[in-house]
Amino acid sequence: MGLPRIIAIDGPAASGKSTLARRLAKALDYLYFDTGVLYRAVTWAALQQGLALDDEAAIAALAASLPIEVRPPSQEDGRSNDVWVAGRDVTWAIRSPQVDAWVSVVAAHPGVRRALLETQRRIGRQGRVVMVGRDIGTVVLPDADLKIYLDASLEERARRRYAELQQRGASVTYDEVLARTRARDQMDASRATAPLRPAPDAVVIVTDGLTADEVFARVWDVIQRHNHHHAPESGPAPQEAERA
Repeated sequence: MGLPRIIAIDGPAASGKSTLARRLAKALDYLYFDTGVLYRAVTWAALQQGLALDDEAAIAALAASLPIEVRPPSQEDGRSNDVWVAGRDVTWAIRSPQVDAWVSVVAAHPGVRRALLETQRRIGRQGRVVMVGRDIGTVVLPDADLKIYLDASLEERARRRYAELQQRGASVTYDEVLARTRARDQMDASRATAPLRPAPDAVVIVTDGLTADEVFARVWDVIQRHNHHHAPESGPAPQEAERA
């Protein structure tokens, strides 16, 4: 079996999932796929169309019909992928504070999750993928070879998200980001369908006080132990992992 073919990374907002997953995908030469962009794209489109975001039937119908494409990055502006909706590049539009404020409402709709579930599974089960989300290890790919759950305190995660938004020039205060992050946590943890929680067999890592390099090194060690236990011989570590 060797290296895990499917790596699922779950956790709350701004816990460091995307940063870790991008580095792992690069080191392993795997596909990086943040499933959250699908929910963000649906949220953005619903806002553009003026739909009531608590109208599950309307939002689920939108999710089922919306042409969303996730492509390799076309620009070196910090993006991990291009996200296109109906022929329009919305990579940064779906990261706006307005989308941040509503994406958990949209993602909580069972009909929306059902509409997007098979797309996620189809991509994931092709293997050689690092998939990021909130229910990958519990619902989307419960048979994933390796499941990681990243967590961090509310304040630490709000600080990270605030810094990210400031870098993009968003007009928002730390207190606003803190309140939104707290509300999103409550929504994610309490939704009836696929609530946010670690899978029983997930490796849980709390990232408070850890640098991105330290988180990567810890997870890389987990991957190497997996490789050692499932293969007669461990292959050479990728170049980035050797430096971590």
